[in-house]
Amino acid sequence: MTNEHRADRRVALVCNRFGPDVAGGAELVMAELGQGLHGQGWEVDVITSAARDLYTWKNELPEGTSVERGLRVLRFRTVLGADQKARNRIGGLIGAGADVPLADQYRWMNAGVRVPGMHEYLVDHASEYRALLFAPYLFWTTFACAEIAPERTILHPCLHDEPEARLEIFRPMFEGSRGILFQTGPEQDLGRSLFTLPARTALVGSGIHPPAGYDAEGFRRRHGIEGEFILYAGRREWGKGWPELLRHLEFANGHLPRPLPLVTCGVGDVGAVPRNVRVTDLGYLSDEERSNAMAAATVYVQPSAMESFSRTVMEAWLAGTVVVANAASAVVAWHCERSGAGLFYRDRYEFAEALRLLADRRETRTAMACRGREYVLQNYRWPDVLGRVERAIEEWT
Repeated sequence: MTNEHRADRRVALVCNRFGPDVAGGAELVMAELGQGLHGQGWEVDVITSAARDLYTWKNELPEGTSVERGLRVLRFRTVLGADQKARNRIGGLIGAGADVPLADQYRWMNAGVRVPGMHEYLVDHASEYRALLFAPYLFWTTFACAEIAPERTILHPCLHDEPEARLEIFRPMFEGSRGILFQTGPEQDLGRSLFTLPARTALVGSGIHPPAGYDAEGFRRRHGIEGEFILYAGRREWGKGWPELLRHLEFANGHLPRPLPLVTCGVGDVGAVPRNVRVTDLGYLSDEERSNAMAAATVYVQPSAMESFSRTVMEAWLAGTVVVANAASAVVAWHCERSGAGLFYRDRYEFAEALRLLADRRETRTAMACRGREYVLQNYRWPDVLGRVERAIEEWT
């Protein structure tokens, strides 16, 4: 194989964190995309940080180069900005929707987590790759590095409808990239409403691997869980709607014939729990055990208003579990409307009513979940998604 041909099939995936035990939707998308491209004969480098944890950003993973499941992984040290007081102050203004001066936007970004070695590597080596795929948009690793070789940059933004998306510092990235991959129609619509996007955009979705099988009863036995329960899998934090979920469930349990316990898995502190809400925190689960949890649940709840795809909703439908979702997420509401496999709520009253309807109607739950499984298999099988991504790389670069 000639060097020219090797370069023609060589791509870099640039992301903030990478590894088998790294939690996060965008991070998982990049990991599976890397494996998929490698399986199709692409030479794939993953350029990332040495951090594992989203909250501490400590350099817990070995720096340098390694080979992991056929992928060449280059990890660089994270550096935390010195002026955290200024970052927190400016971040508060951004979150409140204030008009933040451009200089302060840059100050906020550069006072966060940076990976200087990654930037230096790409300055020296970007020309060796046919394409550079960046995700997600919000982190310094994409903000600072996507503009190094814009003619090779394909952005996979995982864009949410959040105040940060409206910052001017992100405009050059969105408007100057070679092309942009979107996961859903609402994400693409949001991008078009905020920026003058390049001509090259594609709606590729996100691939889901259907498990070979589920062990719902084994899951219940291993974790001592009996009876009906609702499940939430994800980060327990304000930005994912966790505190609001607890408040809504407090209200719902006060009006349901029988209170529904909440089982959760993921990362982040559970925090204060209302008296009439029983929470079982299973911590971080393997993919297989999370799938078993989905199959065992009565209802899967997605409280986040800021989703670019919502992989866990797809996992729930594949497992035969109906979904109740926050209507403030245009993406998840879009999935529910297209599939007919979920209910969405705008307030605590609708949340309680959705749980009441589904808890009392097993046949309805089953029929809706079947439609959800069909929806996922028709739209988000990995071979189909991977084919769309490959076509974008080949046509755009």
